[in-house]
Amino acid sequence: MSSASSTSSAIGSDQDPVFDPFDALPGLAPLRVAAQDGDWAATQDFFGGLGPIDDVSFAAGALAGIDGIEGYLEEAADALPGDPLPRTLLAERYIHIGWTIRSRASAEHVSRDQFEQFHAWLRKAEQRLIEVCAEQPTYAPAWTARLLTARGLQLGQSEARRRYDRLSAHHPHQFRAQSQLLQQLCPKWGGSWEAVHGFAQECVSAAPDGSLAGVLVAEAHVEHGLDLSDVAGTEYMRNVSVRNELRHAAQASVLHPDHRPGWPSVTGHSTFALAFSLGGHLKDAAPHFVALGNTAAESLWRYLDDWKNRFVKYRTAALATL
Repeated sequence: MSSASSTSSAIGSDQDPVFDPFDALPGLAPLRVAAQDGDWAATQDFFGGLGPIDDVSFAAGALAGIDGIEGYLEEAADALPGDPLPRTLLAERYIHIGWTIRSRASAEHVSRDQFEQFHAWLRKAEQRLIEVCAEQPTYAPAWTARLLTARGLQLGQSEARRRYDRLSAHHPHQFRAQSQLLQQLCPKWGGSWEAVHGFAQECVSAAPDGSLAGVLVAEAHVEHGLDLSDVAGTEYMRNVSVRNELRHAAQASVLHPDHRPGWPSVTGHSTFALAFSLGGHLKDAAPHFVALGNTAAESLWRYLDDWKNRFVKYRTAALATL
């Protein structure tokens, strides 16, 4: 059997990838059980056992997507007024509810009622987060969540950057926070492509080898390419300079020998796999699909029409190059 065939067989390139983080990442399973049981003590123990701040932020975002958990989080937040964790997790849940109501549609396709509900949920979250940040100004999970509320409440570029700077002063390479600010810097939220690419490169230059910062370069190029027309976007992603930037960023981050794989690594490999695939650089995409196995993160794939099937199609084509 050829190496390409054996790799394809091992990954199951014709199978649907697992996108649900709780199914894709076994280490997260206890958190889902705790949330579904409404067990705050188990939830607290889970977060207490986490190390890297990127894992804490990743788990907080994943937890927010579980339906119906706001009740037990509200009880915990009220019972433990001095603890930042339940209030921050509750705020993340409120934010998720709000963004779900708003949907991913462009603003002109979001109704007035949707916007009103969206903003109401974000204001509820912001109120909790303001309290946490005032009491514990170095608490990174709360500042990260406030980047989501800043964007949704349209508080502007300066306020978003202020919040990021408050966080990065104590946690300079927090990937989820960097990714959220990068979104804020996009033209669709009042920024510019110069700001987007500049911030991504700024983060890569400052970060140690093997960090997730290089993923921001891929996010920036995907956002830029998909903002153009179909033809112009394809040309942009196929550009040799873009390909080379992506290669360098991948080698400095998730493909670097010093990279320590963790939960956010799935997002990183998924984003690079998308960026290289959109540019037709299938051989470059292959190692990221290999690293993912049969797991994946929605990341920016959800921007594509029929994105799950396109993921499988790109993965099959990339693995055939091995």
